[in-house]
Amino acid sequence: MVNKSMLRATGLATILAIAACQTAPAQEADTPETAADFMEHHQALTILDTHLDTPAMLIRPGFDIMERHDAATDYSQVDVPRMDEGGLDGGWWVIYTPQGPLDERSYELTRDIAVMRAVAVREMVAANPETFEIAETAADAQRIADEGKKVVMMSIENSYPLGTDVSLLETFYHLGVRMVGPVHFRNNQFADSGTDIVEEFGGLSPLGEELVVEANRLGMVLDASHASDGVFDDLIRLSGAPIILSHSGTSAIYDHPRNIDDDRLRTLAEHGGVIQINALGSYLKQFPANPERDAAFQELRTQFSNPADMSEEDYAEYLTARNAIDAQFPPAMASFEDFMEQLLHALRVMGPEHVGIGPDWDGGGGVIGLEDVSDYPAITSRLLAEGYTWEDMENIMGGNSLRVLQAAEDYAAELAAAEAEAAAE
Repeated sequence: MVNKSMLRATGLATILAIAACQTAPAQEADTPETAADFMEHHQALTILDTHLDTPAMLIRPGFDIMERHDAATDYSQVDVPRMDEGGLDGGWWVIYTPQGPLDERSYELTRDIAVMRAVAVREMVAANPETFEIAETAADAQRIADEGKKVVMMSIENSYPLGTDVSLLETFYHLGVRMVGPVHFRNNQFADSGTDIVEEFGGLSPLGEELVVEANRLGMVLDASHASDGVFDDLIRLSGAPIILSHSGTSAIYDHPRNIDDDRLRTLAEHGGVIQINALGSYLKQFPANPERDAAFQELRTQFSNPADMSEEDYAEYLTARNAIDAQFPPAMASFEDFMEQLLHALRVMGPEHVGIGPDWDGGGGVIGLEDVSDYPAITSRLLAEGYTWEDMENIMGGNSLRVLQAAEDYAAELAAAEAEAAAE
């Protein structure tokens, strides 16, 4: 187990070695000693990802988070060996549920799915206590990372399973949720989606406004990824704590409804918030149509409707069929440079205190050169080459997201103190 606080103590000698590396000729930068110095400092960073869709993998037949997998064959991008290799200390593990009808029966069914997804995360921790630990607070998360264990906090992507009972958010808080996004691909009872065809509320619904109040009370970070611009504006206006975009991009580089304009980026920074840049290719650039691939995947979905319910043998057959489609109709892929163009633009607009990393691992993210969590060193290496410092890296790779969580906790404490004072009068 690597103690990160001890690695940070290597300090000045390492920083000087890396600084020399940035100005040295390429052949010198590639020497083993220099590469070792770089990796030592990279591994000493606290690296926290704000959008790990890996809980969806935890329920797949035969998946073991403790074993190394291969994104090229089983499409998994996060496991402990690759986390160790890339320096990832953990982060926010996502409770995702798809959108369904807006009725009570559907809410109840989806609520149960969301609870079971949270249980799967907690079972992962309970089965591997020497590796994972649930963080209740930002201070907890830093301590866990410093001790060399993997940080586990949860986030809700799409508040749809809460139904119309905002108080249910507290139940998820006690399960370990510390971030909540109101909406996903379609409008729901809380808010307008950035990717739905029509706006229903022009931002948050009245129920969505209640969600903001409850998240602030609990000390949860509010996540505007997937939300419409109107929802972003409402969250900025209503939240007493900074908000986050856990896995988004910039529309100045690629104009897509999932991306955000520079004026709102500046507003986000002014209110203490953070954007975490994603690496999902279709949000980075336009791809040509591939009807043959689309038709093949439609047939695959017809044959294998729900991989999570398959036996290990059937799931292996599903993977073989999916691999064959990829071989026959290769997917279009964005590049590492496409991702870096987004990241560097956000850094120029907002500064390194308001930008982070949220590639959307296990949820569709990944580009050529940044294909799973073992590839995080590519980001720090490139940022150093662009002139950013190791102090900047501490912010970008994890410090900014922890600061936003700490601000949410602090605001919740202020609210609680004010309520207690009012009750005593």
